[in-house]
Amino acid sequence: MNTKFEAGINIAIKIPKNKYEKTVAFYRDILKLKVEEKPIQNPTVSRTHEVKFGHNMIWLDCVDNYTHSETWLQLTVPDVEAATQYLLSNGMETCDEIEELPENMHWITDPAGTVFNLQERK
Repeated sequence: MNTKFEAGINIAIKIPKNKYEKTVAFYRDILKLKVEEKPIQNPTVSRTHEVKFGHNMIWLDCVDNYTHSETWLQLTVPDVEAATQYLLSNGMETCDEIEELPENMHWITDPAGTVFNLQERK
């Protein structure tokens, strides 16, 4: 297998609605990071804010139906389908029902439940 998994620049923090405003204020007012609300049309994310975090981007996603926060990470590969076949051959399945995705991307989880967005490296 010549698929090389690399960390992407995006980190998503899924935040329950009742903790969302305070979390955005923490990043903006306490940490003094650049925080900007971005438009989003997603059935499971009602609002999102982009936070510049060094070379990475944190996405603060407001999710109305969550009871606790989750951190989701981005993985990039040269070929999504080859990586998907490799993962399947190692007993790892995609779980694309988690949240709507563009084509040629997949959601996967590690055994502890950490969610990863698998997408093609640009």
